[in-house]
Amino acid sequence: MAFSFGDIFKSLSGSGAGDSVLGIDIGASSIKIVQLRASRGAAILETYGEIALGPYGKQPIGKSVKLAPEVVAAAIKDLMKEANVTARSGGISIPFASSLVTILELPKVDQSALKQVVPIEARKYIPVPISEVSLDWFVIPEGEAQDSAFDQLKPKPQKPPGQEILLVAIQNATISNFQTIMTEAGVHVESFEIEIFSAIRSSLSHGIAPTLIVDIGAATAKMYIVERGIVRLTHLVTQGGSQMTDILARSMNWDFEKAERVKRERGLLPQKAYSGEENERITQALLSTLTRLFSEVNKVLLSFGQRYNKNVSRVVLTGGGASLPGISAEAKRSLSAEVEIADPFSRTEAPAFLGEVLREIGPGFAVSTGLALRKLRGQ
Repeated sequence: MAFSFGDIFKSLSGSGAGDSVLGIDIGASSIKIVQLRASRGAAILETYGEIALGPYGKQPIGKSVKLAPEVVAAAIKDLMKEANVTARSGGISIPFASSLVTILELPKVDQSALKQVVPIEARKYIPVPISEVSLDWFVIPEGEAQDSAFDQLKPKPQKPPGQEILLVAIQNATISNFQTIMTEAGVHVESFEIEIFSAIRSSLSHGIAPTLIVDIGAATAKMYIVERGIVRLTHLVTQGGSQMTDILARSMNWDFEKAERVKRERGLLPQKAYSGEENERITQALLSTLTRLFSEVNKVLLSFGQRYNKNVSRVVLTGGGASLPGISAEAKRSLSAEVEIADPFSRTEAPAFLGEVLREIGPGFAVSTGLALRKLRGQ
């Protein structure tokens, strides 16, 4: 149910837990954890691990499940033990589906007035009473929202001066639920962060060109365009790796467990263990989900281009689904942009002989790595 290299890192790093921090990502089908330590300006990867949640709900590995807080806490404790985690504090991710991230366009007012205006405006986007959510917002500097060079040449209609606000909201019940889980697991939560921002921190280098991150999880795929470090557009699709496995299992008349194993090991790359017809059926079953997903990605790219008159030239794939063998080549064929696979562990220092392994599994650890990096950087 779990994997880790805790013993290796423990013997190589020789560090205690005092300066170490955790990043914990509770997903729909698994929990991922990363432990980092700061040393001479570098983030040292001390250990990491993943544990499947399916068996805790009497389901196969890879299945999306909904578990009681005490069961999730038990899984975290099991993972920490198996991964030889020594730290007991850090950050935890909030699922994108349990939050709201949007941009408000408001008249220019001072900071004190914003404290009154933003909650009122937020009511238009939040389907529950404002008292039931935690709100935060950020004034996007004018320079971050500059028109493209093409826009600057066009005549502009006169409109009142305004400002853009990045609004973030999380239901208090969601935060309370995660606090209960962490308390039960014996972990002190120093920060909560919506998974979007954690993935951005670990997957993107500092750049000004718009970039689309596609986070392929077990139950959903999240898409968000980032420009100059600011989230400009978000989109959620209820398709993911678990659905991919379901379709493959039905297509090949396999049980879910076998289909999940073949998906992870073979992916879109044909293998000699299967006949030509079987290889074709496996590939087409997996592509049935990916084709729809990439079609949504192209729609997001087109929507952003039409709204802001800017092209997104780069797509970064992250999440566990980005580790599917052969997905990079398929994405490059299907998407009208440059494609790369996220490599969050490249922002850490680890033993060189683990480089290939960390690159292969890295996309799935983008959120947990980003959470730990946030604490080390003092953000």
